[in-house]
Amino acid sequence: MKEPTFTITELSRDFDITPRTIRYYEHQGLLFPQRSGSARIYSKRDHTRLKLTLRGKRLGLSLAEIKDLIDMYDTARDESSQLTRFLTVLTERKAALEQQREDIEAVLAEINGVEEQCRRILAGNSRPAKGRLRRAQ
Repeated sequence: MKEPTFTITELSRDFDITPRTIRYYEHQGLLFPQRSGSARIYSKRDHTRLKLTLRGKRLGLSLAEIKDLIDMYDTARDESSQLTRFLTVLTERKAALEQQREDIEAVLAEINGVEEQCRRILAGNSRPAKGRLRRAQ
């Protein structure tokens, strides 16, 4: 039985992305369609690689990281090296996101302090020093 193939239009529809995005991923070495004249013919392998690429993007991974991880499937004899690398990448991504969350929480706390100070000034409960707002602590 012949393996299923996909056109760029079918992949676009299946994954709700543009053909331009698919061509970009092809240019980045993530997809390897066959050619029939000017038409691209994508294999089941390309379909899977695109699915993994989009999952990696949702996780916030770079295309280079995604490519490295996907390419490990082609060379690894077992999944342990790929899974170990994937865990490392995920741990790094998680740490970066946690740092971003801390940074966002600090900025929100400062905004809350400045808002409260502005409300007090507007209510006449406080006067800013020399016409400027004091930095929230």
